[in-house]
Amino acid sequence: MDGIISVHKPPQITSHDVVKRIRILLAHSKVGHFGTLDPMATGLLLVAVGAATRLFPFFSKLDKTYTGEIRLGFATDTYDATGIEISSRSSRIPGKKRVAQAMHDFLGDQLQLPPPFSAKKYKGRPLYRLARARQPTPLSPSRITVYSFSLDSYHAPDIRFTVRCSSGTYIRSLAHDLGQTVGCGAHLTQLERTEVGRFSLKDSQSLDEIRDLSNSGQIQGFLTPLEQLLPEFPKVILTPTGARLARNGNLVPPVHISRLEDPDCTSDSDTALEVSHFRLFSPAGRFLAIARKTPEGNALHPFLVVDRETSSE
Repeated sequence: MDGIISVHKPPQITSHDVVKRIRILLAHSKVGHFGTLDPMATGLLLVAVGAATRLFPFFSKLDKTYTGEIRLGFATDTYDATGIEISSRSSRIPGKKRVAQAMHDFLGDQLQLPPPFSAKKYKGRPLYRLARARQPTPLSPSRITVYSFSLDSYHAPDIRFTVRCSSGTYIRSLAHDLGQTVGCGAHLTQLERTEVGRFSLKDSQSLDEIRDLSNSGQIQGFLTPLEQLLPEFPKVILTPTGARLARNGNLVPPVHISRLEDPDCTSDSDTALEVSHFRLFSPAGRFLAIARKTPEGNALHPFLVVDRETSSE
């Protein structure tokens, strides 16, 4: 069983809890998630099964979209509603126009500090462990991009928002920093992830739904198979010899390429052979590897192999 499951994570459990439950439901040990959601948060969590776990470098970097609520008036040590108040409560709550302008100012590339209570590590230890022990938490900024940060509704002191951002963005930090900008403090009170790259929350299933589908043998009802992943990369069908080379991570010369599909993945000014990555498939249609062209351009290099099984193909 290899593929990705779009899970609708409920509140009050960790992303690792979801992974453990999927392992039990599917009786499969090789399960992992592509991007943590805080216990308080709900929404789309991509869970990889089997060989799909090898695709982490691609899926972990996808842009994400969230909806949620920020409460103005005071800040907390966790930057969300689970934390302890660390600022006095302000009665000077800004108006809608000021809030909307401040949110707009967060658009674009920027450096963002993570919350002190986060999974970021310092000398091998997660920051949240240092924060819980009331030890100093050295925070290093990360470069992020906020593509949109819209004010959906405002009933002071509560802001309903939608944000689309790059991977690695902490929405809790965005809420905290917004509070600092408008001068009254703020913290995140609700968060739901609605999109991860091409994946959408509306196409996800709850843990109970996954359990029921699995028990009835309807795995196709919740598992997106390997062969349907990363459709933005052109699909290369190999010869039997080419498939053997790819499975072993060896260079595949043009003579062992049967055909190239999905040329529409490129821009109008490019040809299919000018894209950066390719999906390599066996003659029978198994997804074998992701490859890039060699510097000379005379072969494909399978740098990430997902199927190492021996085959008669």
